[in-house]
Amino acid sequence: MKSRKIGAAGRIVTFIDIGTNSVRMLVVRFNPNHSYSILTRQKQQVRLGEGEFDDEEITPEAIDRTCLVCRKFVDLARTFSAEEFVAVATSAAREASNQNELLNRLRRDALLDVRVISGLEEARLIYLGVASGMHLGDRQAFFLDIGGGSTEISVGGQQQYQILESFRLGAIRLTNLFFSRNLAEPVHSDQYKIVQQYVKNAIIHTVQKIKKQKIDLAVGSSGSIMNLADIAQKALHPAGTSPSGVLTYRDLKKVIDLLCALPLEDRRKVPGINPERADIIIAGAVILETFMKELALESVTTTSRGLQDGLLVDYLSRMEDFPLFGTLSPRETSVLQLGRSCGINEAHARTVTRLVLEIFDSAKEMKLHDYGEWERDLLEYAAFLHDIGSFISFTNHHAHSYYIIKNSELLGFDLKEIDIMANIARFHRKKKPRKKHLDVPDLDGHEQRMVMVLAMFVRLGESLDRSHAGLVEHTKFIRSDKNEVVLDIIAQSDCQLEIWGVEAEQRAFEKVFSKRLIINVIASRTDGNGNGHREN
Repeated sequence: MKSRKIGAAGRIVTFIDIGTNSVRMLVVRFNPNHSYSILTRQKQQVRLGEGEFDDEEITPEAIDRTCLVCRKFVDLARTFSAEEFVAVATSAAREASNQNELLNRLRRDALLDVRVISGLEEARLIYLGVASGMHLGDRQAFFLDIGGGSTEISVGGQQQYQILESFRLGAIRLTNLFFSRNLAEPVHSDQYKIVQQYVKNAIIHTVQKIKKQKIDLAVGSSGSIMNLADIAQKALHPAGTSPSGVLTYRDLKKVIDLLCALPLEDRRKVPGINPERADIIIAGAVILETFMKELALESVTTTSRGLQDGLLVDYLSRMEDFPLFGTLSPRETSVLQLGRSCGINEAHARTVTRLVLEIFDSAKEMKLHDYGEWERDLLEYAAFLHDIGSFISFTNHHAHSYYIIKNSELLGFDLKEIDIMANIARFHRKKKPRKKHLDVPDLDGHEQRMVMVLAMFVRLGESLDRSHAGLVEHTKFIRSDKNEVVLDIIAQSDCQLEIWGVEAEQRAFEKVFSKRLIINVIASRTDGNGNGHREN
């Protein structure tokens, strides 16, 4: 694939994943400022592989359904002025003896050129899509995606995988092979064990390789796994006593017992189940349970990201206009993308962030707080995004910042972290942060206090670049005693607006830290080589 460039007006690209069970579409605008915006996500079940795995031939009805959905998706994408389409097909298409008939029909009826990818390429793209949306750090994960016709796994860290595998195991395939004759009936334990042994035999050699790897967590990225987690959440823990997005092995076993005991029509009524998956959900559960049992996995974390996100990541990696792609973490990338897509003043955002981190670090030296890297990271990202609400309106932009951050798809962050960042941005101006104002009901007292402290640091940092001119070079707390703390402000020229801004925060500072804030302004001069010097 050739490298691509973005013109002054941007570029809109559509990514389509034709799976064995569903067709998924992602429409993305690539902006000239090196950001991108997701315009729409669509999904429609087509059951392309229904009835195929007996004779390796896609039925005419399945081809008709798939072509109709693809044509409608292409028409929708063109309403967004999409100019390029990247489309792939997976298990059902790659195994079909009438593959060419499907591809020709898609080309003729939907005006869509589709590339059939191998199982390993599918596993690679899923890994890219899922890992790029998580904050793994130094951890290594086991990734599992259960499709309709195949199951893809990978083992890897944030940037690189160690193992990629694809198996001819899928929810539709196993349903066709083992359950189709008695589809409407409950599943007997003996029948379930037969399917489980079949899956175990298929994965045994790969399981031995995986056991030699260090696995810190397991991640499931398919509709089957997500639906099983939903059932566990709503059928087993209706009061919300279990964390959402996490499926334990113990709960999975209970869900399987529940589903197997019910005929198909009653299965469709189980709380949390997607009725359209009721006929194939047990086959998907067999695959998940077997992997978890063989690898001794206590739980799996679910994610909605998958192959289509991997197509986007792969596309980005080949673009000249995204030079930072691959060098930033998922957190850094998602924050930068959000900021740029909302047109933030990036110079001001970076200046405030730098000053805020200097305040945080020096405050820790003065024992004003004992927070660590986790809190520092959240402070950094919240400071960068603190003015993002100006995208809606400058008036009350702190409240708009809260709304945008809280409701954005910030990859690599969990919901609590997003709430914390949103509240820090919310209180960077106007109303002082108080516990009764914090819209984070699930935070404990320590975390509520943390939001108040970090919001205070952003208020100081924002004041220190009040003119948006970068006049303050550095700042740090230099002395602290029982009654007061001294803040050094090193500026290259007159920064009276900034000083007034900090002075306006002195009362709020004293309420948070129970100390008076003393301001010490230090002028700096620059020599002929551009090096700064302090002048007291």
